[in-house]
Amino acid sequence: MGGYLKDVTEPTLTAFIPDNPNGIGVIIAPGGGFHFLVYELEGTAVAKKLNERGITAFVLKYRLVHEDPAHPYYSQIMKEKNLKFLDSVNAPVVRLALQDALTAMKYVRQNARDYNIDPNKLGFMGSSAGGTVAMSLAYNATEENRPNFVASLYAYGSAVIGSKVPTVDTPIFIATASDDEFGFASYSVQTYSKWIEAKQPAELHMYQKGGHGFVMKKQNLPADNYLDRFTDWLLLEIYPKR
Repeated sequence: MGGYLKDVTEPTLTAFIPDNPNGIGVIIAPGGGFHFLVYELEGTAVAKKLNERGITAFVLKYRLVHEDPAHPYYSQIMKEKNLKFLDSVNAPVVRLALQDALTAMKYVRQNARDYNIDPNKLGFMGSSAGGTVAMSLAYNATEENRPNFVASLYAYGSAVIGSKVPTVDTPIFIATASDDEFGFASYSVQTYSKWIEAKQPAELHMYQKGGHGFVMKKQNLPADNYLDRFTDWLLLEIYPKR
C-alpha cells in the first residue's frame, strides 16, 4: 500500500541507528486510526530524520483492527468523522497497542547499552492514533517501561486510556494545528494545561495551519519544521550538553 500497513497482528520494533549516537532513544508510533499504519511517512521517515541529529529511533508496528475487505467501512467513518463509532470499534485494539508500547519500552530499556542509549534518556512519540498510544503509555507505565519524555503529535485524544499525569518527571512535547480537520487541537491544549497544572515540563506548538497528518509533509508552512523544534527541545532543553 505504498508505505501503509494493514492487518497487523504481530507487533514488531525496527531500529534505526545513527552514525554518531548521542545516547538519546525514541520509540515512534505512526498513526492511521488503528486500522492501518502510516508506516513510512509517520514512522521510518521520522526515524531517519532523528538519526541526523544523533538520536537512535525505533519504529513500532503495533496491532490493528482487522477490517473485512468485503465490507470496508473505515473510509466512510473518516469521511463522516464519526469518531464515537470509531472509538467503539477500536477500543479492544487500543489496549493491545498499549501493551505493545509497554513491551517495546521495556525491551529497549533493558537492551539500551546494546544500542548505545542511556536507559534514562528513552522516550516515546506518536502521531494521531500513535499519539493515543503515546499518551496511554504515559498514563499507564510502570518504572520498567516508563518513558523519560513523551511527544504527542495531533493526538487522537478520545481513545486515550487513562488521564492521570505521571508524578515522576515526564517532559512532554506537543504539536498540532488549529485547522486539524478532526478537531484534535483542543485535546492537545487540554493535555498541555494538565502538564502545567501538575508542574511538569511541557512545550506546546500550536500551528495556525497544517491540517491533520502534517508529519513529514511539505506544505511550505511553519508546521513543516515541527521536527526541528522537537529535536531542539530534546537537545537544548531536556538533555543539553554540559
